Amino acid sequence: VGGIIVKVTTLNRREGNPYPRMAETPSGMLNAVGLQNKGIDYFVNRIYPRIKSIHTNIIVNVSGSTIEDYVKTAEIVNELDDVPAIELNISCPNVKQGGMAFGITTKGAAEVTEAVRSVYRKTLIVKLSPNVTDITEIAKAAEGSGADSISLINTILGMAIDAERRRPVLSTVTGGLSGAAIKPIALRMVWQVANTVNIPIIGLGGIMSWKDAVEFLLAGASAIQIGTANFIDPTITIKVVAGINDYLNRHGYQSVKEIVKALEI
Repeated sequence: VGGIIVKVTTLNRREGNPYPRMAETPSGMLNAVGLQNKGIDYFVNRIYPRIKSIHTNIIVNVSGSTIEDYVKTAEIVNELDDVPAIELNISCPNVKQGGMAFGITTKGAAEVTEAVRSVYRKTLIVKLSPNVTDITEIAKAAEGSGADSISLINTILGMAIDAERRRPVLSTVTGGLSGAAIKPIALRMVWQVANTVNIPIIGLGGIMSWKDAVEFLLAGASAIQIGTANFIDPTITIKVVAGINDYLNRHGYQSVKEIVKALEI
């Protein structure tokens, strides 16, 4: 396991959205948690001291409502010696631009990436939203603004309805879809971006097994993330690592690097 990404951290405490804010769907899960967390100061003083002794990399997922929020949070994380990278979640609404998410335009993605890059000295990963017309353009904007790596995809906007009550299942009506249902879309986008940018890609979205992970590597990801599958099986990461190693051995490969972007078309 190359690292653990700490779920979203913002500059200030966020209470999140009202319940219900999670719903199971066929082959997936909808969530509208609303970035609930206790803020970066709580993370630094309470969580970080407890997890920094874990023998793997700790990466902090950073989010914000303004560019200034992102910058201030990144500056604080920059001072944590044992945190080698941040993952910039640019799927969040920009309150200064009418609520439009940073990551759905090249301009928004470039501005927040460049601003954080100017203050953050370590590895900067930018996490892309799939809810766009052309994800390759967003990826190029992030790369051109200083991203060291790109992770994709974030959740896909979805909805669930309770037919008996004639009401949305989620309090927010819509939410982010994750899980096996989004894997084909995630694979396609990883492949597209891998053929567009020259920085490493971290693939995610519907990885539920070692086979899924290998498919993402073949599509062009240099590394993968596992999220929703942990709800089903907390040991899934260990099983995926073992499965990848077995795949490499069976096919005569010495390293994961040999299968990255090895898709034959």
